[in-house]
Amino acid sequence: MECYFDNSATTRVDEQVIETIVKVMKEDYGNPSSKHMKGVESERYLKDARDVLSHILKVKSKEILFTSGGTESNNMALIGGAAANKRAGRHIITTCFEHPSVKEALKYLAERKEDPFEITYLPVDPDGHISLDDLRNAIRTDTILVSVMMVNNEIGAVQKIAEIGKVIKEVNPNCLFHVDAVQGFGKYEIFPSKMKIDLLSVSAHKFHGPKGVGFLYINEKAKIKPIIYGGGQQDGRRSGTDNVPGIAGLAIAALNASRNLEENVRHMTELKDRLTDGLLALSEKGNVKIRINSKKGADSAPHIVSAVFAPVKSEVLLHALEERGVYVSSGSACSSNKPGLSGTLEAIGLSKQEADCTLRFSFCKDNTAAQVSYALEQLEELLPLLSKFTSR
Repeated sequence: MECYFDNSATTRVDEQVIETIVKVMKEDYGNPSSKHMKGVESERYLKDARDVLSHILKVKSKEILFTSGGTESNNMALIGGAAANKRAGRHIITTCFEHPSVKEALKYLAERKEDPFEITYLPVDPDGHISLDDLRNAIRTDTILVSVMMVNNEIGAVQKIAEIGKVIKEVNPNCLFHVDAVQGFGKYEIFPSKMKIDLLSVSAHKFHGPKGVGFLYINEKAKIKPIIYGGGQQDGRRSGTDNVPGIAGLAIAALNASRNLEENVRHMTELKDRLTDGLLALSEKGNVKIRINSKKGADSAPHIVSAVFAPVKSEVLLHALEERGVYVSSGSACSSNKPGLSGTLEAIGLSKQEADCTLRFSFCKDNTAAQVSYALEQLEELLPLLSKFTSR
C-alpha cells in the first residue's frame, strides 16, 4: 500500500486542475498582454481567477496579486511593505519560528548596510502559540509591519489571527498585518477584512493546485512597493508575463477547496486523531517513547502530526517507512536539506536529540483511515528493530 503523508510539502494536483491547465496550454495560449483575441481569451482567465479568489476571501478582485508562490508572496509583503513604509518607522515584529521565506527576507532587511530595519522576534509557548500580551507590549509607534504565520508548517500550531489583528490595530492602526497563510488556506475560512489582515500569502500547490503559482492579497489601502520590475504587468505591481495556465489551475483548486472545506477538514481531523491515538498506544508499549508535538483540537491544524521517535533518528525511520510505501517528512521540505536544528522545534523546547528524531505526517482529502492503520502497523514493526540498532 502506498501512503503519501507529506501533503504539507506538496499535494497531488487534482485531475480537474490538470485538465484546465492542459486546455489553456494547448488552446488558450495567448499572452494576456496582447491586444488580439488570443490575448483577450487568455486575459479572461486572470479576471475569472481574481473573481473566484476575491469571492472566497470576501475582498475586492483588484486586491489579488498573482505571484510564483508563497516564497515570492512573503518576500513581496515584507520587503515591498518595508520599502513603502520606511518613513513611518523601521521596526518590524514577527515570531521566532516563521517559514524561511519570512525569516530570510527579514534577515535581509535587518542586515542592509544602509537604513537597516529592527526586527523583534516574539517567543512561543510549548504548543507554538504567541502571547497577545507579548505582542501588545512589542508594538511601538514606529512599528510598520507585523508578520505572523497562520499555521506552522512543521507542528501545525494555529495562531489566533483575528485576535492578533485586533491587538495590532488597537495599538497602532497604521501598522500593516501580514499573514503567511500557505498552510492555512483550504483548511480555514479566511476573511482578511474581518480579521484585520492587510497582506495574505497563499501558494497553490498546498491545496491540489500546480507548483510555481500563488497570490498575495493586498488591502487596497496598504502601501507596498514592487520587488520585480519590467513590463508593468498587474498594474505595475508585479512585472513578468502572467502564468496563465498556473493561475487558471489555482482558481479551480481554490474553488474546490472552498466548496469542500468543512468535509475535508472533518476527514483530515479524523485521520489526525486516529494517528495520534495510535502513536500514543505504541508509546505505551515501551519500545520507543513517542512524544507528540502537534496537539488535538482547534489550536492545531487538522492535517499535521509531528512526533518525536527518540532514540530513532528521523532520517533512518523516514527511509525505513519509505521502503514500505509510507512517505513522510523529517522537516520542512523548503529547508530540510540544510543541516542544523529546526528553528520551530527549538522554539517549542525540544533538544537537538529530540529534533533529530522528529517526523511530520501531513494529510489531505485523499488519504484514508486504512492508510493510517497501515502506517501504524509498519511503525509497530520497525520501531523496536530500529531502537535496538540505535542503542548499539
